[in-house]
Amino acid sequence: MTQLTQLELDDLLDRYATLRDTLQGLEAERDELSKLLKDALAEGKTPTTALYRAELRPSHSLEYPVDRFREAFGDAATLEVATIDRKKADALVKAGDLDGEALSNLAVTKERSPSLVLVALT
Repeated sequence: MTQLTQLELDDLLDRYATLRDTLQGLEAERDELSKLLKDALAEGKTPTTALYRAELRPSHSLEYPVDRFREAFGDAATLEVATIDRKKADALVKAGDLDGEALSNLAVTKERSPSLVLVALT
């Protein structure tokens, strides 16, 4: 590793902090703009620019209820996926450790808040 002087380290820290603070400010602004745009879209407005049109699209997540998962696959498999993480459960199906059809019968789709999507107009 390159040996840095204390002054160089202090400069790196200063730059890092500046970038972090800038990013946090930009992320907060982005989140606020996203909320305002989502609210406008929900009211039927159609914001567009020369390059983009904003749309609201439904967003869903797939979850497996722990009690039903445990009934179908037992304690060992339930502990293996701990929080019934979809990717982990799907990996067990792929590995042949769980029945994929039985797993999909347990699935519950929950709607999440809409996602703001920028659609390229060109």
